[in-house]
Amino acid sequence: MIEVVNLSLNYGDLKVLKDISFTIEQGEKIAIIGPSGSGKSTLLRCLNCMEEPSSGSIIFEGDDIADSSVDLNLHRRSMGMVFQQFNLFNNKTVIDNIMMAPLHIGLHNLRKMKWQNILLKLRNLFSKEKKPLNEISSTPAQIKAEIKDSAMSLLRRIGLEDKKDVYPSTLSGGEKQRIAIVRALAMNPKVMLFDEPTSSLDPEMVGEVLDLIRVLADEGMTMVIVTHEMGFAKEVATRVLFMDDGRIAEDSPPEKLFSDPQNPRTKEFLSKVKAL
Repeated sequence: MIEVVNLSLNYGDLKVLKDISFTIEQGEKIAIIGPSGSGKSTLLRCLNCMEEPSSGSIIFEGDDIADSSVDLNLHRRSMGMVFQQFNLFNNKTVIDNIMMAPLHIGLHNLRKMKWQNILLKLRNLFSKEKKPLNEISSTPAQIKAEIKDSAMSLLRRIGLEDKKDVYPSTLSGGEKQRIAIVRALAMNPKVMLFDEPTSSLDPEMVGEVLDLIRVLADEGMTMVIVTHEMGFAKEVATRVLFMDDGRIAEDSPPEKLFSDPQNPRTKEFLSKVKAL
């Protein structure tokens, strides 16, 4: 699904990512762990080019999205991204936050088809070969209603349908993060990227967010998660990448990496984590 080839990223003379290569297969759950400053979040943000690589390729469904000639926005629709700080729009209600992106795309596509039909009609006036017009079966109101129904289904799924008309400032941290996750799911992504989704939460709120991610994993969602939750990584991940100094120092199934790490830095890191 995703192939990273010789990926590097520099900030001036500072080398943040150093010649990283790995693949993500459909249905895999990959946890990225490692010390602070090792490049974990930067690598994750590179996967949908929120950070522009200095060199290398990121092949997603056959296209190199690190290539400036590729329609990056089109591919980003298939990659859900959940951040540490929720990134909800505080001036919009919960339901509006969830609906915003799919509604924008739905209305954009409708306008595009209407404009194409205008051009086709003009072309058909002056051409012997008449091309069929796009079949438009939805109105803006219908599109909005369908997207709202889908958003409400997502809210019911996480038990927050009663929060649809409130603003994010009234929610707990755990509620905000679950809303952020279903907002990403509203785009029907093929892969989910999580950047330390529990790091800004109080300890009692961590479980409810991890439970939702665990459900998505059980349903077969392809996901990459940067996390400090070692127990969660061991339980949910199909592979664990340990990063150190901008490189992937170890890439193993969780049962092997946590019980028998091969890299000295992995051993050192895990021994410190267990000691805390």
